[in-house]
Amino acid sequence: MSQLAVRTGGLTKDALLTKLHEAQVQMNAYAMTFILDEGFIVSTSSYTVDLEILSLADLGLPAGAHYSEVLAVAAAAGLQPCPAELGPHMRLQLLEQLEDRTADTQAERGAPRGSITVASMPLKEDDDFPKGLYLRRLDGCLWLRGYRSWSGHIWRPEDVFAFAHRA
Repeated sequence: MSQLAVRTGGLTKDALLTKLHEAQVQMNAYAMTFILDEGFIVSTSSYTVDLEILSLADLGLPAGAHYSEVLAVAAAAGLQPCPAELGPHMRLQLLEQLEDRTADTQAERGAPRGSITVASMPLKEDDDFPKGLYLRRLDGCLWLRGYRSWSGHIWRPEDVFAFAHRA
């Protein structure tokens, strides 16, 4: 469990993408699709979001859970989904993320070890559209990656999420 304050907002999508490029942040096609979608809203003014970063086990879900249950348990703990725009800003500010390559996560079809999934509401209900973003460090490179998922997916207890503290 850890806490982090992230300054977000105040940039256009183009400016945000430029900053990610200048910081040499790698992005997959799902991240680009997510950010470029009309439902990805950026705030014209900047603001700070206080985050709680914790695993599902730390949240009280030792067997993992569906995303809807994750959000419900988080809400009961005073946490809420982050604004969608927080992911890129978080990536730009969290530069010292540890790298964990202890397992082949592609075979597991789950969140990569060492990644932080930004808890946010999906922009679309379409299972083929990216549901959100996660941060990862791989081979020394910082990544902002989008992911797809479906409502029946069970997140593992060791999966780590960033939630916003309720205002």
